[in-house]
Amino acid sequence: MPSTRRQTRATAGDELFPIRTVADLTGVNAITLRAWERRYGLVKPVRTDGGQRMYRREEIELIHRIVGLLDQGIPIGRVALALAGAAQADKRARSSLWDGYLQRIVGAIGRFDEDEVEEVYNSALALHPMPLVTDRLLLPLLCELGRRWETGQGGIAEEHFFSAYLRNKLGARFHHRSRTGQGCRLLVACLPGEQHELGLLMFALLAVDRGMQVVMLAANVPLSELPEAAKRGRCEAIVLSATVTPSREVLTRELPLMVNSAQAPVFVGGVASIRERDAIVASGAEPLGTDVPAALDRIAAALAKQADA
Repeated sequence: MPSTRRQTRATAGDELFPIRTVADLTGVNAITLRAWERRYGLVKPVRTDGGQRMYRREEIELIHRIVGLLDQGIPIGRVALALAGAAQADKRARSSLWDGYLQRIVGAIGRFDEDEVEEVYNSALALHPMPLVTDRLLLPLLCELGRRWETGQGGIAEEHFFSAYLRNKLGARFHHRSRTGQGCRLLVACLPGEQHELGLLMFALLAVDRGMQVVMLAANVPLSELPEAAKRGRCEAIVLSATVTPSREVLTRELPLMVNSAQAPVFVGGVASIRERDAIVASGAEPLGTDVPAALDRIAAALAKQADA
């Protein structure tokens, strides 16, 4: 029907990704993705005028959730019901306690009120473990700050204000927890030109919560120095973060040279790892996308496979 056709086309401004990129980021092959669409209606890619399937970032995150449910033993035919139930439960949770936290902390950031930010943050941590606070409050908050910046409701000053606050909080917690890990050892840093460290810090914290060990270099470290740093730090993998799309020089020359010099696999996460998937793969690195738990699963699986080889 014509109305259905219009609904499946992309609108101007949508950020869309082809099926091969989605398959690479999620580990779900193209045949399976098409089956999930046609047979079960689980994913709904848009179509170009030429009929090519293109996926939004929201669809990629949905596919990660579907994979998680299948790993729990839920049959594919019941995944839709499980997703609906999870969505309702999440909506109820967010509409009460977590939504209240989020509204309070967004308001405090808008007023540059550090005392109120501190009170909300400490209240959440007093009742909930750090991984849950990260998942239910900090990550949604970062998305909300990004939305406010894009729509003009907020500004760079808000992001920098909260970044300075949270960097200190997460940094202190990271150094406290990082001594206890006995698992694989990761070197983590930002790609050149990337000044947003919060996503990398959250990745590091969740990695530590899984028992991994993390060597944190953060921003402004030349890629040429990472192979030697990983070697001296006895790191089994290098993980890079990229929210802002790196320069062509970084993607086509510096990153490939670093990957070739490294004696450990290299992974790239963040929004730019989706946008620049082809260039990252061509460099010899592995793109991880923006789902931190799924990224940690992929890193652990890759290192386990390497150890068995």
